[in-house]
Amino acid sequence: MSEGETLPERESMEFDVVVVGGGPAGLSAAIRIKQQAQEKGEEVSVVVLEKGSEIGAHVLSGAVIDPVGIDKLIPDWRQDETAPIKTPVTSDQFNLLGPSGGIRLPNFLMPKLMNNHGNYIVSLGNVCRWLAEKAEALGVEIYPGFAAAEMLYDDAGKVIGVATGDMGVARDGSHKDGYMRGMALLGKYTLIAEGVRGSLAKTLIDKFDLDRDCDHPKFGIGIKELWEVEPSKHKPGLVKHSMGWPLDSKTQGGSFLYHLEDNQVAVGFVVNLNYQNPHLSPFDEFQRFKTHPGEKELFEGGKRISYGARAISEGGYQSVPKLSFPGGLIIGCSAGLVNVPRIKGSHNAVLSGIMAADMVVESLGRGEAHQELDEFDSAWRSSEIGADLRKVRNVKPLQSKLGSLWGMVFGGFDMWTNELLGFSFFGTVKHGKSDAASLKAAKDCKKIDYPKPDGKISFDKLSSVFLSNTNHEEDQPIHLKLRDEALQKLSEHDVYDGPSSRYCPAGVYEWVEENGEPPRFQINAQNCVHCKTCDIKDPNGNITWTVPEGTGGPNYPNM
Repeated sequence: MSEGETLPERESMEFDVVVVGGGPAGLSAAIRIKQQAQEKGEEVSVVVLEKGSEIGAHVLSGAVIDPVGIDKLIPDWRQDETAPIKTPVTSDQFNLLGPSGGIRLPNFLMPKLMNNHGNYIVSLGNVCRWLAEKAEALGVEIYPGFAAAEMLYDDAGKVIGVATGDMGVARDGSHKDGYMRGMALLGKYTLIAEGVRGSLAKTLIDKFDLDRDCDHPKFGIGIKELWEVEPSKHKPGLVKHSMGWPLDSKTQGGSFLYHLEDNQVAVGFVVNLNYQNPHLSPFDEFQRFKTHPGEKELFEGGKRISYGARAISEGGYQSVPKLSFPGGLIIGCSAGLVNVPRIKGSHNAVLSGIMAADMVVESLGRGEAHQELDEFDSAWRSSEIGADLRKVRNVKPLQSKLGSLWGMVFGGFDMWTNELLGFSFFGTVKHGKSDAASLKAAKDCKKIDYPKPDGKISFDKLSSVFLSNTNHEEDQPIHLKLRDEALQKLSEHDVYDGPSSRYCPAGVYEWVEENGEPPRFQINAQNCVHCKTCDIKDPNGNITWTVPEGTGGPNYPNM
């Protein structure tokens, strides 16, 4: 765009409710709004914006789901042959791993809330595709490939909708042939359901100071592969979790292994992002995990068919910010409603969508618009969502303070007392500091020598990104914004030895040294799988993740 050139006016569309994000929370909210409107004999228009190329393209989760939310939203789903919820959990195991073996913890030691029986192993992306069909059948408009890039406000500062990003902008900011200004989607209420560390949720939290009374948000990175294994090794319904090796006692995280249908196994690894050693690479820890003597045999003779990565909200009950703002609500994983010990958030995402929908429909029925539905903040805490999160609120901070082993012991004790007695001897433990502030200087930490991948069970980043079907229009502005280039060299490189090249699971960041010149920070934005780890873990908060052009990013077929 040349200097002095004015942007064309945005085209706009008006709806009663604008939903940002086609995941479990957003789709459930849209469905519930339509259900409630039909029951009341009212007409309520709803649009869902999804930045992925299709619903489910950017959805990544383990996933073992608790059906409590789906039961409430679609009570007869078990009679629906199209529902992609087919593999009930049949066996539930938890192991502590050492370098050459492991110990299985007896199930009777695990608190009742950790029991997975009655839950289902699914592709959450396929569940969202199914929910989208239900939503469209009710009259919800769904726009995939539309990335909501900006909040829109009225003169009083109330949210009145969102604007999608401009299309056809070149890397240098000029307008290419076919340039199109982003569209304004205006609504009486706007629901933000864009997932963990969403860019619009961050904007709203900052603008309305929504986090003033809550603890630090905390996160992990989850890296997942989908494998097709030999039929003799496949055990439909088997769920395995582990802690311990290859992580050290100061680094929390663990694995999941879920046997779906059709000889498929979802395997993944979660590393809590409050780790201290800047030399640590979550991706390589995951690859190393698969070589453990107790796990390697499952993958031998099998084929890796998909790969992806995503940040996970881990702050829990005490880290959830105020979720209401003038004109809308933040719901689902954008709100941080993940139960970390259970490794589950989709049930609370669906329940929060239902709760938000009910309040929005009631407000619309009173003829209101752009109000602050602040009753939502007390309602979710007194609901089954709050009960689910409150029982486990101390597990994460106890592990952070006491280390993996003693944190697990005292965290388990705390879950038992919450379950049996209804209270905690610890009260509510604070997290301490942000994940970005947890890194130590490189000189104070031991380097980690990761083995070279064998290309059969362990792999490199670039071949993994290829399996994620990630693509971005190359000639567009880089969507990963570096605030201060000099600071990146002085601190991220010189003090911390460039951890961005290791915490990123997609090879986006590199420190390049050429012809004796000082190291240069290179951003390979084309590789980005939208995990948001850089936005969380950069020690100076110097990298901001923003949405690229619509349809950019991974295209997960069944993750």
